[in-house]
Amino acid sequence: MSDWDAGLEDDEAGAVMRTVSRQLKLWREAAGLTQAEFGTAIGYGEELVSSVERRRRIPRPEYLDAADEVLAAGGKIAAMKQDVAELRYPKKVRDVKRLEAAAVEICSYNNSIVDGLLQTREYARAVIGSRRPPFTVDELERQVAARLARQEIISTATAEPLFSFVLCESTLRRPIGGKMVMRGQLERLLEVAQLPNVDLQVLPLSSEENSGLGGPFRLLKLKDGATVALSEAAFISRVFCNPKETTVGDMRYGIIRAQALTPRESLALIDKVLGET
Repeated sequence: MSDWDAGLEDDEAGAVMRTVSRQLKLWREAAGLTQAEFGTAIGYGEELVSSVERRRRIPRPEYLDAADEVLAAGGKIAAMKQDVAELRYPKKVRDVKRLEAAAVEICSYNNSIVDGLLQTREYARAVIGSRRPPFTVDELERQVAARLARQEIISTATAEPLFSFVLCESTLRRPIGGKMVMRGQLERLLEVAQLPNVDLQVLPLSSEENSGLGGPFRLLKLKDGATVALSEAAFISRVFCNPKETTVGDMRYGIIRAQALTPRESLALIDKVLGET
């Protein structure tokens, strides 16, 4: 299944597609065009036009651009591109992406893999592809695309939000995807660590103290002053909003940061591991 097939898995995505398909049909009918005529005008077949209007296919951005121009919608149809593009991604990813967009500070500790916001395409594909039972080829690409889409927040020129990452040294030395994939991933870490709003630290394996043995977690400090904690285990992902729980997470993260190498020492270690890879 293509990531533009409308295998919509939640009510939110279904509601968006109902609105988009209804609007496209109304604009087309108002212009007095049949599906075949409209398809010819925008460069697509009648079958695809029908599939979009019946909510079986998610319209690509170029489809909406062409529809906007042919139907003289003045940008009203093209304006739906961002909402429609988000439908390709699993609801869990969309929810996390919204939280990240609302955050002024994002803190992450991981002792198994590099944080998703820092992963290269090849590393992400290797991580997601290690799932058992495995994803289909199309679903794997959908999951990879969703993960990379979240990285827009760390690739912008603005200095917001602030990012703090602590990685266990094991994540640098575990050759996920093979030698060349790991080299690219380590180079990516060195690159991102140069951004002014990013602090990247490594908790060395030689450390006798590690308050992160309980597993990876993330803290998102939102613009309204609230904090949300995210924790993932083998079969479950949990979101914590209760101040008692998020305070514990905040305290634990502070201790882990104190146990880790400084950002400068961490970059030196990453560069050393890169040289050994």
